[in-house]
Amino acid sequence: MKPSDALRRHTVVCASTAGSLPLAVPQDEPAGERTRGCSRTTTYSTPEPPGDLGTLTELVIQRLLMGDEVAASKIGTGRPIDDPARERHELEMVRHQAHKLGLEPDGTTAFFHDQISASKIVQRGLFARWAAHGEQMPATRPDLNRIRTRLDHLSRDLLHELQTTQRLRTASGDCARQLAGAVRSGCVLHRLDGLHRQALETATRSVCGDVRGNSQPTLQ
Repeated sequence: MKPSDALRRHTVVCASTAGSLPLAVPQDEPAGERTRGCSRTTTYSTPEPPGDLGTLTELVIQRLLMGDEVAASKIGTGRPIDDPARERHELEMVRHQAHKLGLEPDGTTAFFHDQISASKIVQRGLFARWAAHGEQMPATRPDLNRIRTRLDHLSRDLLHELQTTQRLRTASGDCARQLAGAVRSGCVLHRLDGLHRQALETATRSVCGDVRGNSQPTLQ
C-alpha cells in the first residue's frame, strides 16, 4: 500500500472514532506558551500548504491521535502506559527495516522512539484529564490488539515516507522550515489541543538532520 493510500485510510479511521473519543479538544492555555511550529492557542485558521514533509507529518499526527485510543483501551484496566517489551520489539523491527530501506539505523530508531514517547505523553495527559473530569471519560473501550495491528501498519508507512524524504531531511537546510510549515498546517487541520501539540513537538524533534532535533527552531 502506498503511503498516500495509507494516509487516506488512517484519516478515515481517525474521523470515525471522533464521536466516542475526546480527540484533540481545544483547551484554554497560558498566554505565551509555544511548541515547535505550532503556537499553543485556541485560534484556528485556514491551514497553509503542508509542503514536501506534509505526508510524513500527517502520518505522525495520525499515530499521535491513536494514542487517544490506546489510552481509552487501558483506562480503568490497570494496564500500565509503559510497555517495555513491546517498545523493544518495535524498535528492533524498525532498526531491521531501516537497514533494508537504506535508512540510517540510529536516526530512524531515534525517530520511532520519539513516536513512542509522544504517544505516552498523550496517554498520561488523557489519564490525568479523565481523572479530573470523569464526564469526559470515553464511553467505549477499543480493542488494544486491533489498535496495535493498525500501529504496526502505520509504522511501515512511516518508514517508507522516511525513505521518500531522506534527502530533504538529511541534506537540505530547508528541512526545518518545511517541517515547521507542515506542523502548523497539521495543527490547524486537526485542531490539536495543547496536549497533542506538546506530544507533536516530541514526535517531530528527530525529523531533520541531527537526531536530537537541534536543527529545528521553535517558532514564536
